[in-house]
Amino acid sequence: MKQLYTRWGRSMDRENVLQEYPRPLLVRGGYTNLNGVWEYAFTKEYRRPERFEGEIVVPFSPESVLSGVGRQLMPDEYLWYRRTFSLAGWDERKDLRRLILHFGAVDQSCVVFVNGKRTAAHTGGYLPFETEITESVNEGKNELVVAVKDLSETSYHARGKQKLKRGGMFYTAQSGIWQTVWMEEVPKDYIQGIETVPDPEQGTVGIRVAAERDCPVEIWIRRPKIYKEITECACSERKSLPYEADEEETVVFAAGTANHVIKADIQESALWTCEEPYLYYYTVRMGTDFAESYFAMRTFSVRKDEKGIPRICLNGKVQFQNGVLDQGYWPDGLYTAPSDEAMIFDIQEMKNTGFNMVRKHVKIEPQRWYYHCDRLGMVVWQDMVNSGGEYKYWLVTYAATVLSWRNIHIKDRHSWLLSRKDKAGKLEFVKEMKETVRILKVHPSIAVWVIFNEGWGQFQTKDLTNIVRELDPDRIIDAASGWFDQGCGDLQSVHNYFFKLKVRPEKKRAAVLSEIGGYTYREKDHTACEELYGYKDYADRKKLNESFGELMRKVEALIPEGLCASVYTQWSDIEEEVNGICTYDREVKKIFRVPHFGTGEIRGAK
Repeated sequence: MKQLYTRWGRSMDRENVLQEYPRPLLVRGGYTNLNGVWEYAFTKEYRRPERFEGEIVVPFSPESVLSGVGRQLMPDEYLWYRRTFSLAGWDERKDLRRLILHFGAVDQSCVVFVNGKRTAAHTGGYLPFETEITESVNEGKNELVVAVKDLSETSYHARGKQKLKRGGMFYTAQSGIWQTVWMEEVPKDYIQGIETVPDPEQGTVGIRVAAERDCPVEIWIRRPKIYKEITECACSERKSLPYEADEEETVVFAAGTANHVIKADIQESALWTCEEPYLYYYTVRMGTDFAESYFAMRTFSVRKDEKGIPRICLNGKVQFQNGVLDQGYWPDGLYTAPSDEAMIFDIQEMKNTGFNMVRKHVKIEPQRWYYHCDRLGMVVWQDMVNSGGEYKYWLVTYAATVLSWRNIHIKDRHSWLLSRKDKAGKLEFVKEMKETVRILKVHPSIAVWVIFNEGWGQFQTKDLTNIVRELDPDRIIDAASGWFDQGCGDLQSVHNYFFKLKVRPEKKRAAVLSEIGGYTYREKDHTACEELYGYKDYADRKKLNESFGELMRKVEALIPEGLCASVYTQWSDIEEEVNGICTYDREVKKIFRVPHFGTGEIRGAK
């Protein structure tokens, strides 16, 4: 495979990698970013190596070129990381402060050691975790070691599109630390989390501050902004009232108790839309701890139009969601974008191209990616990361395509057909699904939860739909994207790459084409593989654009018949799958412009 670089990867400084604050929904002043050069070693046994082999750039997986390693971690191996960090004046502070160590994501399982003490163990390659290391650190120099095991597709763990032997629609497996590692000092009583539930129709927002104890909380909500970037905590522990001096900026003050919902009135709300993505930034004080966060006043729903057809709505108005599939792969960083600017580039270019929605396909991104969607006005459909046993492709790819076209659906109780025999695997999927919703549901850009894709490890779909509904009653649910529909959720979700596009409107669920297109075109000097995978091949870029335009006209013609959203496959080329709007290195846009289908207000919505 030919190695491609993005412009951001070529200019990367290995000592200053992804330095931006990693958690925009809970921002504090003062933190330590631990990205950069670490030591690494591979071992056959679970035993700390006597010597480390070389240097690895965190948070890039060892399989990526930006890591400086370029080596696959195999299921029978362990990957070890090591680095040191220093703490000045810790002896004076340790009785009053706590030190929290954060990992954005480590694929798949890991154990964390600080100064030789085991402080955490975690399984779940796409989810963040943290551990308190207050009692494990010392004044001055400290050692951090992480041991990683990754079974990839040989187990039932979450794996997305990774495969040890890449090819077709599956890509290079990656492992280890692939999101930011960082530390923060906090008071003994500190803000552990913030959850907001906006209600634009009532003109209120509910804010719940999570903490160990029910401490008094004060909240200052400021005037809504567009495109504001949080760079650091706007408040200081030395201030008693952070916004007392700027009364014009503060629109609402509210007070209450941690672990209880605090209601605030937001009159004449500035609504979040794709065109005007207003965000309300606010400050929380709990004792000596201050944090910054934000929310948006908006609602996503499925409602009937004046003809009785279920439609996807944003703030009570019909919104045709014209989407693109995004799998979040980069030629030089694999799962990890080479910079914050690279993530912004993708999202902004999607909007510039004409898309108002992105389907994040079987991957969870760093929190900053969702923040940029929030502030730039890009609607997100978030997939749960697929898992389970080895998939039966003759069923879930080929036979399912024909069965779906004929409106024939296999029941999900056939666990052996859908690669779901392990009880432990089912329980792990439910646990990680819940955690995904909990972590991401505060992002206003997320409109849809996609539980299963094309029957990959699908089981008990109705039960899981009910669980997600209880966790987040204010989002739309796509229970089974593609096929194996069990009649639940809010969307009748179909993938169609080969047949004439059509819709079958229902009485309650909105009809969506959740994957279409996949047109391939190889751009010389901008492809990684000699092999080619896709659904319809073009040798001429002009003909590619003509066919894409014809496809979009067919989509538009189905909107009056009940079509509510479409998702074109896909945003960028990935390895041998050269069906992207742009090339894998993001240097050439192969498809120039997507038609804007517009929106309309519901009259007589039921």
